[in-house]
Amino acid sequence: MLLKLVPEGTKIPFVNARKIAYVFSVLMIIASFALYFTKGLNFGIDFKGGYLMEVHTTGPADIGQIRSLTGGLDLGDVSVQEFGEVDQVLIRLETQEDKTLEEVVFLVQTELERGIIDPISFERTEAVGSVVSGELIQTGIMSVVLAVGAVLFYIWIRFEWQFGLGAVIALVHDVILTIGMFSLTQLEFNLSIIAAILTIVGYSLNDTVVVYDRIRENLRKYRKKELSDLINLSLNETLARTVMTSLTTLLALGALFFFGGESIHGFTAAMIWGIFVGTYSSVFIASPVLMWFELRREDDEADADGHTVPEQFR
Repeated sequence: MLLKLVPEGTKIPFVNARKIAYVFSVLMIIASFALYFTKGLNFGIDFKGGYLMEVHTTGPADIGQIRSLTGGLDLGDVSVQEFGEVDQVLIRLETQEDKTLEEVVFLVQTELERGIIDPISFERTEAVGSVVSGELIQTGIMSVVLAVGAVLFYIWIRFEWQFGLGAVIALVHDVILTIGMFSLTQLEFNLSIIAAILTIVGYSLNDTVVVYDRIRENLRKYRKKELSDLINLSLNETLARTVMTSLTTLLALGALFFFGGESIHGFTAAMIWGIFVGTYSSVFIASPVLMWFELRREDDEADADGHTVPEQFR
C-alpha cells in the first residue's frame, strides 16, 4: 500500500535542485553553530552533575507516580527510570545550591513515603560531580566521532573512497543539524540523546548505502549515461523504498513521542528530526556530492577469473 504512494517510473530531477539544497544546508549549518555558541545545549543531569538515588519498592514500581511526586518538590529537572528489576528505580536530580545531599534525600524520601502506600527503601545515594559529567561529555563526543570514522572506513572498503567521503559529509551534516535543533528547542540533552544521534547515523547510513548500491549498479549498466542523469535514475528507482521506510519509522516514533511519556520525549524528538534530515541528506547531499569527484567507470567488465571481457563478447 505504501509503495503505491510513489508512482512507478518517477523521473524527479533531484540533482537539478542540488545547488538550492547546498545553499539551504550551509545556512542551516551556520544557524546551528550560531545557536550552539549563543544559546548552548540544555544539558541534563548526566552531563552537568547532580544527585543519584536508587530506590527499592516492595512491589512493581509505579514510575509515573514516582515522577509526579518528585516533580512537585521544586528541585529542578528530575529523571526517573527503571533500574534492574521492576522494583528498582533510579532517580536523578539537579545539584541544589541551597541544600545538601542529605537534605534532598530526606525531602524525596518523605514525599515518596507520603504518596506511596508500599514501603520503600533507599539502597544508594550519591552526588555526581562535574568531573564525571565532563568525562561523559568527552565520551559522548568521542563515540560520535568514532562512529563517523567507522562509517568512512566501511564505505571506503565496500565501495570507493568517493562514496565514503560523500557518506561522511551527509552524516556530519545530520549530526550538526541535530545539535542545532536541540540548541533551538532547549530540549534536555542527556545520554539518551547521544544514543539517538548514533541511531540517526545508522539510519542515515542505511538509507545512503541503498542509494549508493543502486548508483554503483547503474554505473556498470549505463557506462555512457551522464552522471547527473544516472544519479537521478538511481534516486528515483530507490524512492519507493525510501518513502516506505521513512513513513513507517515515523509512524512508530510518532506513537512513542505522543504516548511514550516524558522520559523518552527527547529521544523520540531527536529520532523524528533525524528521520527527516537523514532522508533529506541521503537524497540531496550524499548522492549529488558524488558529482564533485571523478567516479571510475570501467569500459570492460571482469570475468570470474579477474580477466577483462571485451564488450563484443558480453
